[in-house]
Amino acid sequence: MSFRDLRNFTEMMRALGYPRLISMENFRTPNFSLVAEILKWLVKRYEPQSDVPTDVDTEADRIFFIKAVAQFMATKAHIKLNTKRLYQADGYAVKEMLKITSVLYSAMKTKQMALGDKVEQDNSKFKFDLGSRISDLKAARQLASEVTSKGASLYDLLGKEVDLREMRSAAIARPLEIIETEKALRAAIKEVLKSVDKTKDMLNNVVSDEATLDGKIEKKKQELERNRKRLQTLQSVRPAFMDEYEKIEEDLQKHYETYVEKFRNLSFLESQLNEYHRLEQERFEEAENTLRLMQSKLREEERELMKSSYEDSDIDVPEDEGSDSDMEELRPAKPHLTRNGLMTGRGARFIGNMQGGDSDEVSNLLTSLVSFSPLLLSVPDGAHCS
Repeated sequence: MSFRDLRNFTEMMRALGYPRLISMENFRTPNFSLVAEILKWLVKRYEPQSDVPTDVDTEADRIFFIKAVAQFMATKAHIKLNTKRLYQADGYAVKEMLKITSVLYSAMKTKQMALGDKVEQDNSKFKFDLGSRISDLKAARQLASEVTSKGASLYDLLGKEVDLREMRSAAIARPLEIIETEKALRAAIKEVLKSVDKTKDMLNNVVSDEATLDGKIEKKKQELERNRKRLQTLQSVRPAFMDEYEKIEEDLQKHYETYVEKFRNLSFLESQLNEYHRLEQERFEEAENTLRLMQSKLREEERELMKSSYEDSDIDVPEDEGSDSDMEELRPAKPHLTRNGLMTGRGARFIGNMQGGDSDEVSNLLTSLVSFSPLLLSVPDGAHCS
């Protein structure tokens, strides 16, 4: 489909008076409803009394509609339409519909021209224009010159008729040469016989080829029938290993169920183990936090005891400022307490030295403090260290 054909079609339909505006984009994709509507309108425009089916809902109805339109145009207007292109309902259908619109458009233009000529003749009855007759005068002058020349040549030929009559009569009276005529006829007959033999050979070849093809077709049919019977036999016979296969398949299904159950249990136990580890970690962290708080409380109690002992002995104790390393440098060495150094009563004294011990002694000190923390809390106000 060309752009010019689509443009001409739209312009012709507009000139013929089609009520709907047709765009060039309507036929980019198949549009059977529009094509059917245009065909119905064109048929009615060509013959208003025509009876064409209008139902195009189903595929069969559309095919019947296209065939009816093509048959109507072929019988009434002698226009041959391609039904396949019409059924495509795209640009190729426009080419087929353009044949109908061209006939109707040319008829309309001819009618308009006839009406125009009639009007001009009516006007020419009352008005004579010499300028419009100049071409007719030229044509009449040319015809007059041709008649003159033809008449002169005819006169010359008639003057030679006497001699030509004698020659014509002699040629007619001369007898025909039968031998040459026979030769020509025999040659023509030979050519005809050769063509006939050639045609017969071709027909014989066609017959032999047809017999060969029929034999091949029959052989293929027999082979197909044998293969079908063999297939039915194979489908009806049960293989020897099928029982073993079904048994192995059942065992495999059982093993698979066992595997799924074990895998599910394993996944559950792993989740329980992870939960147990998480709870253990939380308990461990809680114990560490508790121990850390207890150690800080023991340090505070120890600091309070040392402060009260130094206050009794009138020794200044530095404030707890800065880091632990500064505090260890400023304050005197911790006393080394023993279990026997704690005395009950109002004048109780702690026996030990003020020098710091090693890490084992410090840990022993912490252990003793933890074990005797109730006793330390119950020491009287007059207790002091020596």
